[in-house]
Amino acid sequence: MPVDPAAYRPEPHLQELGPEFADPVQAADFPQTILRFRNDRAAATVGLAGLTDEEWIAHFGRFRPLPDNLPVPLSQRYHGHQFRVYNPELGDGRGFTFAQLREAGTGRLLDLGTKGSGQTPWSRDGDGRLTLKGGVREVLATAMLEALGVPTSRSFSLVETGEALWRGDEPSPTRSSVLVRLSHSHIRFGSFQRHAFFDKADRIEALIGHVIAWYYPELHNAEDKAAALLAATTERSARLTARWMAAGFVHGVLNTDNMNITGESFDYGPYRFLPHNDPNFTAAYFDHAGLYSFGRQPESVFWNLQQLAACFTLVTGHDPLVEALNTFSGHYRRELTAAMLARLGLQSRSPDEDADLVNAAFRAIAAGGERLRWEPFFFDWFCKDEARALKGPRGDIYEGEGFAEFRRLLAPYAPERPERLAAGYFARAEPEELLYDEIEALWAPIAQGDDWSAFQAKLEAIEVARQAYGLSA
Repeated sequence: MPVDPAAYRPEPHLQELGPEFADPVQAADFPQTILRFRNDRAAATVGLAGLTDEEWIAHFGRFRPLPDNLPVPLSQRYHGHQFRVYNPELGDGRGFTFAQLREAGTGRLLDLGTKGSGQTPWSRDGDGRLTLKGGVREVLATAMLEALGVPTSRSFSLVETGEALWRGDEPSPTRSSVLVRLSHSHIRFGSFQRHAFFDKADRIEALIGHVIAWYYPELHNAEDKAAALLAATTERSARLTARWMAAGFVHGVLNTDNMNITGESFDYGPYRFLPHNDPNFTAAYFDHAGLYSFGRQPESVFWNLQQLAACFTLVTGHDPLVEALNTFSGHYRRELTAAMLARLGLQSRSPDEDADLVNAAFRAIAAGGERLRWEPFFFDWFCKDEARALKGPRGDIYEGEGFAEFRRLLAPYAPERPERLAAGYFARAEPEELLYDEIEALWAPIAQGDDWSAFQAKLEAIEVARQAYGLSA
């Protein structure tokens, strides 16, 4: 197997937790394995870009073990709150952890995890499969989020599997697929909730120790490891939430089993990107009460952190956990300011000035109403290119009274790395976006004629945007 010996660093650790945390499973035997997407840029960071397509399919369609890695896939056990209703019947119902390996450059421990790889002990009445449309949507989501500087899992592989699936929210029968994602841990808040549910303090301690050892080694000498881990996860979660908000992203299903302990976004179902500023905008058609609407995402993440803290009360006192939770709002405000400045391509001036500018930016976007889409605002004003913004298709909006305060506060700011404006991307009138109607339009030729050209072109265009913005998650 042509792995890159300098970059392929297998390091499986999940099995060390034992049978109370994950179950060995086998992937489904699919009737077909047609490679539809492979992420060679991500693969290069873990030493797997040299695989031929046949080898790729063998590992990520048939799930032949990678060298010196997990000998069998492991389906993780967890519980969770779903729309704030506790569900003890969860777990990896259509996925598993396939491999763990170190990332070149950062040294982070990453998982290769699946979605749609077949039934597991936690499938309940599900078929363990993923629709091809669901896989396409997740590939697009992760590409766009990465381009906008959001900490996200990366879609690693998408293989069509040749089965006819029946779904209530898609025209059926519909095509099937298996997705592989590269993620900085698949251990969820709900992983702790399962063991708290059974009142197993020893398992909570074991899981805390595992997470600190492999994801937060800087906490190794902490006197109160549970409180230290909660504080670190709170900070990471605040950062993630701020990045979502700056990107105008609505996750849609912020259940406790959809949040991981490293503060990385993953598992994209009914997500949406904002068409324009609307705090009540929801992504999931079944979110009738707007629980996970755009404007309520910080509240939802904090609520989820509270549920994680409740698990830790089995192993430490309340006061240090409350202290850790109370850092969320401060972290969130700082991270939102930093994320907005990054999206606008500006150097920081002072905490007060930065906060004033960011607040003015939100008010200005709101003043633009439905005429001003979310993403074009950041594109037009990137690196303080006022002349480009005023000459562009939204110049009349920016000349209006609703933008006067924003422009006044923007005046003393200096652009961050203004050389980025030389990219051809910024000579365009419109930025790359990923709104709902476009996703449907990208899917239509695949569904109707197996034409993947528009999908491939969109991924290439998003990559151009990622390079032009040069944002780091």
